[in-house]
Amino acid sequence: MPVSINPRKLRGPWRDGFALDVHTVSSTLLGHNAFGHPVFDTTRSPLGDLLYRLKNTGDETAIAPIVETLVAFLYKWNPAIELIVPVPPSDRARRRQPVIEIATQLSAATGIRLCETCIKKVRSTAQLKDVFDYAKRTEILKDAFTIEAAEIRGRSVLILDDLYRSGATAGAIAKQLTAAGAASVYLLTLTQTRKLS
Repeated sequence: MPVSINPRKLRGPWRDGFALDVHTVSSTLLGHNAFGHPVFDTTRSPLGDLLYRLKNTGDETAIAPIVETLVAFLYKWNPAIELIVPVPPSDRARRRQPVIEIATQLSAATGIRLCETCIKKVRSTAQLKDVFDYAKRTEILKDAFTIEAAEIRGRSVLILDDLYRSGATAGAIAKQLTAAGAASVYLLTLTQTRKLS
């Protein structure tokens, strides 16, 4: 069953884009644990909670309501999409890749072709979650991806990601897709940070 969402328009080098909701609604520092790590009391949006459960606890029962929410939103939004292109995972060591699993099931539910290999990460980059300057993030991402031009040329492409922070990754990929001949590029992320960084 789809969860309630609060879609937010995302502006960038794509024809149209949305984040379905914020990831966290609030987060209060409670103190530090025995290892000196901060401990927070965090309230997440319903979609943010599903994503957290999937990524951080391996709860695969979260996939179905995430996909149902995506399908319901795509039906209302109705962009002319021919390919779903998931953003390559930043943590390639993770055994199961949540965005790939969601994209696979979204493709099956909608009949829109999945192109998992259309974007490849060809250069390791620093973890962007710890880099807050947009220009620095953009520099880190330079030449990090390659595009399979033959797959996307002349097609309408949906970039799918789990979290939108500054837009640096999505922007870099959208520009490369357009340069490689995509007819149009759309962006859909499950969640975004409350403060864009």
